[in-house]
Amino acid sequence: MKYDAIVVGAGLAGLVAAAELADANKRVLLLDQEPESSMGGQAWWSFGGLFLVDSPEQRRMGIKDSPELAWQDWQGAAGFDKHEDEDYWGMKWARAYVDFAAGEKREWLAKQGVKFFPVVGWAERGGYLAEEHGNSVPRFHIVWGTGPGIVKPFENRVRESMKRGTIIYQPRHQVTELLCSQGMIVGVSGNILVESQVNRGEASSRDIKDQFAYYAQAIIITSGGIGGNIDLIKENWPQRLGNPPKNMISGVPAHVDGKMLHVTEKAGGRIVNRDRMWHYTEGIKNWNPIWHKHGIRILPGPSSIWLDATGKRFPAPNFPGFDTLGTLEAIQATGYDYSWFILTEKIIEKEFALSGSEQNPDLTEKSIKKVLSRILPGPTAPVKAFMEKAKISS
Repeated sequence: MKYDAIVVGAGLAGLVAAAELADANKRVLLLDQEPESSMGGQAWWSFGGLFLVDSPEQRRMGIKDSPELAWQDWQGAAGFDKHEDEDYWGMKWARAYVDFAAGEKREWLAKQGVKFFPVVGWAERGGYLAEEHGNSVPRFHIVWGTGPGIVKPFENRVRESMKRGTIIYQPRHQVTELLCSQGMIVGVSGNILVESQVNRGEASSRDIKDQFAYYAQAIIITSGGIGGNIDLIKENWPQRLGNPPKNMISGVPAHVDGKMLHVTEKAGGRIVNRDRMWHYTEGIKNWNPIWHKHGIRILPGPSSIWLDATGKRFPAPNFPGFDTLGTLEAIQATGYDYSWFILTEKIIEKEFALSGSEQNPDLTEKSIKKVLSRILPGPTAPVKAFMEKAKISS
């Protein structure tokens, strides 16, 4: 059977693409190598922070933002330096996305039922000149319901389209090749993997039971990044940062393996800026891991003392939440692959948090009662569990 479009990857981007195509009366085949339990991909595990510009939440907090300021900040963070080559389409996409974030994005999300926590966070504030890296103002809008809260509306749309027959969803279908004819990509082929009953985030079997091939007018690759493939991360490690750390932990499941990048490149696709990756430096091992080397990012406030492995304080602006990649470079320069946070229980109680949907059950479950309990004495239950059971990691 021929389809109007094949979407490879049933994470958030794949769900959105499939839902929008189905609403436009297109017949869509949605493929994913993981079992149905992992629908929504790595977005499900996230804190659910979204980039919005000049939003009602910002204005309510007295934050003055604009598309021009956001575009200036974006360019400073991106460091576009290959305008006529690798960055050509990236710049066009970035400009369009900033305009989207300042325009229809919030209203469009509201129509899906997405709501936001009223406090806007200030991620990556930089600390340099205005034209350099960093958000000049807070723009980190937390979805009410965190990662699952942003995934659910689009998953619901996909499932409704599945009932109507406009989306055919095939989990356990691992794409290994893009099929070409007369210089065009016309389909996909690969392996049908054995059924798997693992829970979300757990590693699933790669045993093969059959093969497949499907054809469509358009092929959309929404397979995610390389965060769960540490070998591939090391292979593409930025030269400016020297040798990659010997020890790394992963904030995403193993299925975020980057294999579709190779499949795409083999078919003639061009992969650009593969060394421009993002690594949080405030990570600890999950005391109760779901996947291999499962790491959780800590969100410390300004009162923590951040020291390198030798006990020296990092120079400004290498503070939590200011410049992640700059701090990574500073850590690498020490010759060690870890650092230290020094803080008291009082500081932990007031300004210490953990990122991710499973570490913030109050926000994820949309429980106002549980959110209000944060004002009570003592750390949140997830933070308390880490204090008692976790081991510090790089």
